[in-house]
Amino acid sequence: VCVEKLLPLSSFASAFHQATYNKQPMYRKAIYEVLQVASSRAGKIFPACPENDETDTSKVVEIQNKQMIEWALGGFQPSGPKGLEPPEEERNPYKEVYTEMWVEPEAAAYAPPPPAKKPRKSTTEKPKVKEIIDERTRERLVYEVRQKCRNIEDICISCGSLNVTLEHPLFIGGMCQNCKNCFLECAYQYDDDGYQSYCTICCGGREVLMCGNNNCCRCFCVECVDLLVGPGAAQAAIKEDPWNCYMCGHKGVYGLLRRREDWPSRLQMFFANNHDQEFDPPKVYPPVPAEKRKPIRVLSLFDGIATGLLVLKDLGIQVDRYIASEVCEDSITVGMVRHQGKIMYVGDVRNVTQKHIQEWGPFDLVIGGSPCNDLSIVNPARKGLYEGTGRLFFEFYRLLHEARPKEGDDRPFFWLFENVVAMGVSDKRDISRFLEANPALPVLPKPQRAALHPSHCHAHPMPTKPLSSRPLASTVNDKLELQECLEHGRIAKFSKVRTITTRSNSIKQGKDQHFPVFMNEKEDILWCTEMERVFGFPVHYTDVSNMSRLARQRLLGRSWSVPVIRHLFAPLKEYFACV
Repeated sequence: VCVEKLLPLSSFASAFHQATYNKQPMYRKAIYEVLQVASSRAGKIFPACPENDETDTSKVVEIQNKQMIEWALGGFQPSGPKGLEPPEEERNPYKEVYTEMWVEPEAAAYAPPPPAKKPRKSTTEKPKVKEIIDERTRERLVYEVRQKCRNIEDICISCGSLNVTLEHPLFIGGMCQNCKNCFLECAYQYDDDGYQSYCTICCGGREVLMCGNNNCCRCFCVECVDLLVGPGAAQAAIKEDPWNCYMCGHKGVYGLLRRREDWPSRLQMFFANNHDQEFDPPKVYPPVPAEKRKPIRVLSLFDGIATGLLVLKDLGIQVDRYIASEVCEDSITVGMVRHQGKIMYVGDVRNVTQKHIQEWGPFDLVIGGSPCNDLSIVNPARKGLYEGTGRLFFEFYRLLHEARPKEGDDRPFFWLFENVVAMGVSDKRDISRFLEANPALPVLPKPQRAALHPSHCHAHPMPTKPLSSRPLASTVNDKLELQECLEHGRIAKFSKVRTITTRSNSIKQGKDQHFPVFMNEKEDILWCTEMERVFGFPVHYTDVSNMSRLARQRLLGRSWSVPVIRHLFAPLKEYFACV
């Protein structure tokens, strides 16, 4: 920081920048730490919140931080600016050497810009301000493990806490509840370069090492590498180019960092069993005799490009009625053209009333996935579940309640709600509470789709086994490698591509932003027909109304993956008429 721009802490009210505080975790953490020091010097005591192992530490810190900011904006009363001066023993050593630093500069209010990301480095912090255990404590505990005085399973390898509540899903070692919450939020959070935003071990880190394997997107922070692998290991990794991370290496054991052999299944169970709440098991309907099965009636909210109807047709399930709520004109055009007017579009979900549901119903299946913009932790300006587009979840909940069979009606009824997996713990908990069901994470075995959206699904079991317990197997027509999705004469540089989103740069791969295809001795992007194959759609499915390539990518980036929805819908064949 430029010394000329420094202001005394007494200028907090004029220098504090609320917008940066809302968006930048590092700025938030810095404010928290500096006000802790200020309150200590001024002798100001803030009421502590009771805390136990189940307490959401981030909420406790957020409340305390809010109290300290209000105190600072009010002029640090009752002692005022004089109470903020450092004690004599802290001031003297620096005053002798840097006398000019103690002169209060006459500078304008300073709002720090967001930190820039450098190659092989990330200056980001954890997504929420969190009181982290002193790194020296973790160092001491790890030293005790090396001396065989302590078991690594008894400490949280992410932060050094001894309040271990579960095992780390990827490496031998324990994990505390606070780090579990961070892991749940950050494990599927990616930056624009396609790499994980945070360290695979601790979900934090100021400087991270990015894996050089083109098919891997993990990163590890320097602190964890030097501590668990060994001193100097991070520097050695930086010099190694390309560097294969500790999840890709053949050895599996690197100092104290030992990869679990069954980590894929453990990771799946980690997300499948992350439930703070228990709900009554949903009703399971017995299969309907073939002669009594009827065509299905579907209410699709936030329908997109009619993936639900496409999958039902692929499964051979007869569709009596398909009512869709959608506001995107391009999506509606695709649905109208590809399904020959079989879809009844009803406009904005907020305009659908109880009377409409009674008029169009009854329904056998209600599906939907509300926009994730304000729910995804990837978005620093997200508004959460109760503001912005996050509130649209409650429209799904409202119409699901209206469409449910009335008491005494025992006909089979199913529903599915899908959203992003990288969601705040509190938002996820609230969604589960309203739907009275815990989410499941469909995890694909290797090899599987060339690109998929990580997402959480809340679902009435579809319908005889819990969603997470049914194995997802590929079919003969599924494309398991990117090469299988390409047109003739084009060569895939990668076996798989990372999640394709609405952004044009999401097609580029890795930290060096490589194009995924090679043709005529030149690199190239994916063509629209190839992206459609990646998502499991028929070729040219989105090729309507002279739509541009970018517009077609936006539609695909917001859509569901056909193989995953087919997996979820397949058991419906036991309940509804098929062709």
